[in-house]
Amino acid sequence: MYFIDNTEFLEISKKFEEGKSCTGIIMLDSYEELTQNMTQEEKSQVTAEIETKIYDWVSKIEGIALKTDTNRIVFIFEQKYLDKIIENKFEILEETKNTETEGIMPTTLSIAICAEGNSNSEKFKLAIEAMDLVLGRGGDQAVIRRKGKYEFYGGKKQEVEKRTKVKARAVAAALEELMEEAPNILIMGHSNGDIDSMGSSLGVYRIAKSLGKTAKIVNNTYGMTLKDFIEAVEEEEEYKDVIIDKSQALNIVTPDTLLIIVDTHKKSYVEVPELLTKTSKIVIIDHHRRGPDYIENSILMFHEVYASSASELVSELLQYTKNNAQLTTFEAESLYAGIMVDTKNFTFKTGVRTFEAAAYLRKNDIDIIKVKKWFQSDLESYNVIAEVVKNTEVIRETIGISIYEENDENAGLICAKAADELLTISDISASFVLGLVKDTVFISGRSIGDINIQLVLEKLGGGGHHTVAGAQITGITLEEAKKQLIDKINEYFEENLD
Repeated sequence: MYFIDNTEFLEISKKFEEGKSCTGIIMLDSYEELTQNMTQEEKSQVTAEIETKIYDWVSKIEGIALKTDTNRIVFIFEQKYLDKIIENKFEILEETKNTETEGIMPTTLSIAICAEGNSNSEKFKLAIEAMDLVLGRGGDQAVIRRKGKYEFYGGKKQEVEKRTKVKARAVAAALEELMEEAPNILIMGHSNGDIDSMGSSLGVYRIAKSLGKTAKIVNNTYGMTLKDFIEAVEEEEEYKDVIIDKSQALNIVTPDTLLIIVDTHKKSYVEVPELLTKTSKIVIIDHHRRGPDYIENSILMFHEVYASSASELVSELLQYTKNNAQLTTFEAESLYAGIMVDTKNFTFKTGVRTFEAAAYLRKNDIDIIKVKKWFQSDLESYNVIAEVVKNTEVIRETIGISIYEENDENAGLICAKAADELLTISDISASFVLGLVKDTVFISGRSIGDINIQLVLEKLGGGGHHTVAGAQITGITLEEAKKQLIDKINEYFEENLD
């Protein structure tokens, strides 16, 4: 037996790893909206105060910082300080919010750090990609990329609605140009589509038709959440050959096909993932906070997390089409229904732009009663939902968790409606309902805003928004999923204790 003293080697190895550089980017969120009503002097004072706080924070980790744009600072530091930054929970995020401004908008930062890569150039490129991810999640948070994974910190506040419609106008023009060049167009939403997914698909279809282009909507699966709506679509003569399934889509897709994805940006959530590899011309229109599994090779992206729904975004695009695309009454009703379902009847995540989009759609003589009927539950489903609500367990005084025990193909919808219903109870500030579809556990989460359920369910591989989110876990039981969920809720509170 031989004993070899590796102490010196291990110490040198540790020093080598700790001495590697990390590259970071800090951006001031919504700079234009924040400073639009300020004088030049006020702008200088506010930015100087924020920059001083940033430089002081960087100096604490013995790093160097360089301002490279009006609202962007690049900084470099040694990897040995990374754990210290995490331990202090990126305190610069909270310190910046204390900056006094004349307006009502809070001053928030987005931070992206890369701790991997073979060169400083590669680290900077990866940091830029990480920053895109942070901004796609609404800002006011930090992300660290290391060992091929993303780690998120912060993001407790809801997104601030942007007021400018410049981007919507620019995207509408670019989308029409891409449509005119494409030999054929496929429009696809997420798997187990809902009315927002289908409504926004029909809106994009109308833009294509106004340009005289052939377009098809790919819809391979749907549950009872779309049953009444699909029946209504089938009664409309125009759409009889428009909605196609997976096999039909794969038969007509070519490398030059324009693939437009609505209401999701995740590779694993699209209706037919195989289509992503068949063409390089991909457009994304989505409103969900961006996750690591995003589609990277899109040529045009309209991804606005402040929006209530994909239907709201498509409604904005329709208003800026050069051919003034005219919606049919049914298409307007579909888009209106999409906004209604994602805002829970204009209760959650509604802003000025949401009501402007709704007003635009109301001009098309839509039948509100008809739209309302698409959401109605039958008596049997209502009784099931009531039973799920009845069996709710309350943890941490205000969080309701319940399980739908049946293995049901419509469990996703039951869970979503039960989670909505739980929020009508006065003592419940957040709700989670679990259900089983074959071997997959579906989790629907809802919040009145006090708890960011997106951060909770993201720990389980899901995502969504501050107040509406979901997750799917395969290969475990409902009880095991419930235990994991409670563990992640506890983790969330430990990480976000003020």
